[in-house]
Amino acid sequence: MKKIFSLIALIALSVFGYAQNSEKQVTAVFSYAQFALADMQPYVETYLSFDAWNTQFVKQSNGSMRSTIAIELMVTRGDSTVYAKKYNLNSPAVSEDVVNESIESGSSNLDYIPNGLRFNFMDVQRMQLDNGIYNIHFNISDANSKAAPVTIDQKVVLNYNRKRASLSSILPVANVSPTTTENILSRSGYDMEPYVNDFYPEQVKDLSIYYEIYNIEVEIHGKDFITMSYIENQETGVRLESTLQGKRMALKETTLINGEGMAVTAPGMVTPVFNTTDISMLPSGNYNLVVEVRNLKNDLVLYDKMPFFRSNPSVKNEAVPVSSTFAGQINEETQMNLYLRALYPIALEQEKGKADNLASQPGMMIEKQEFFYHFWLRRNPTNPEQEWRQYKERLDYVQTNFQYVNTPGYLTDRGRVYLQYGAPDYVRDEKNFVTTTRGLSGGKSLSDRVQSQMQGQSDNNLRNNGQIFYLPYQLWRYNNIPTQDANRVFIFWDELRSGNYRLLVSSARGEKQEIGWERRLSQRQLAEDAIGEVGIQYQRGY
Repeated sequence: MKKIFSLIALIALSVFGYAQNSEKQVTAVFSYAQFALADMQPYVETYLSFDAWNTQFVKQSNGSMRSTIAIELMVTRGDSTVYAKKYNLNSPAVSEDVVNESIESGSSNLDYIPNGLRFNFMDVQRMQLDNGIYNIHFNISDANSKAAPVTIDQKVVLNYNRKRASLSSILPVANVSPTTTENILSRSGYDMEPYVNDFYPEQVKDLSIYYEIYNIEVEIHGKDFITMSYIENQETGVRLESTLQGKRMALKETTLINGEGMAVTAPGMVTPVFNTTDISMLPSGNYNLVVEVRNLKNDLVLYDKMPFFRSNPSVKNEAVPVSSTFAGQINEETQMNLYLRALYPIALEQEKGKADNLASQPGMMIEKQEFFYHFWLRRNPTNPEQEWRQYKERLDYVQTNFQYVNTPGYLTDRGRVYLQYGAPDYVRDEKNFVTTTRGLSGGKSLSDRVQSQMQGQSDNNLRNNGQIFYLPYQLWRYNNIPTQDANRVFIFWDELRSGNYRLLVSSARGEKQEIGWERRLSQRQLAEDAIGEVGIQYQRGY
């Protein structure tokens, strides 16, 4: 996040105010980033950038000229101050001749700034903070000016947890050089100077970023993973394919610098990533630099984006066409609307809203085609059409086999599960299941009962009270669901014997789990604490 703070519009700044107007107010460009150490101790870095030509230079004892920024920093959490610092930031020294040259030119045009003053100087602060909500407050003033200070207030939320995978902030980088002496800019063996702005002018040809991935092991379980970055149009969400970069990565030990400047070895806990994107041909406009982390099955694990504005008037802005893609070939609006709505089992929350909104609007076929194309492109950058064709096979099956009266197949519970997880590895379909083994009389656990039955042993803890009739049901077992344990089971039931099967219970994370589900399925013939034959099927998965 970058902000420019001044009471005077930047475009109207007098470049000679530093020498002639002691009341000139300083202009500061501010941004910050969040990171964590190997033990998931969060820390925040703040970045302040100052234009040398907009500060007041004074003569030093050695004859050179230097400006000084007075900074007061305070971090609060609620009503408590957790960090405070007061310090001066000195600019690099320049010769007196350079300053005099600016004064003598007498122009307010930035083009007349001498080369010796065409630079910025920066302040970087690093603070270790616990998880929580903070306010960072700066008072900034030119120490050689009587103008009122500029104030900055920034809310920061820290929430790192070593039990889950997460990302640091995306840090834009201006310059990179090998580290010779460890310092506050050192990361992974390189000194990385932050780019403290979200504006990229025509002169800037590359966009470099650095970020860190934390605890990816909890998602990939020792396997390799994929990091991706690309630029998308902020208004349309269209991804620019020429900017797409991907890399297969493996866990390895990394060395980071902690808040005290000490080297910390992070075995597999922190993965640093640095990459550069050529933006020399990127037209003017508002964009997002998007970062994704995926497993080898191409499932999205982590996601973040960094907004920025590009000014590049010499490059013509041309829209990315989709007419020649598989999405552009879907020209029938009713069919496209169905395809958009059928994405919901696998769509992210923001994608669901966008897809539903587009499907509800008449016309807008170009927008619908573009959204549809980029939906699949995000899931398979190398072959989005193949990804869509595989999903369409599922959708065609669901529409044929699971639709009910006026409910399309993809809106049924079985259709949603089939689209989300694929075809089950095992299906048990019971229309009139009857058992003569009833309820528990006590003493034996469900796991013991399952083990006994799987070994062909009788169960003396069960009593026979006559027949129990179960409503129609289907048991689906998935041997493997990404990021979950093996052998997840779903039970669907036809409560009204109408052919409409609804999800009753599942052992998969995030799915419906209900106490007493088997008693409902048995039409309340089982006692409340009883476990019947379908309960055993559910436990063992067949």
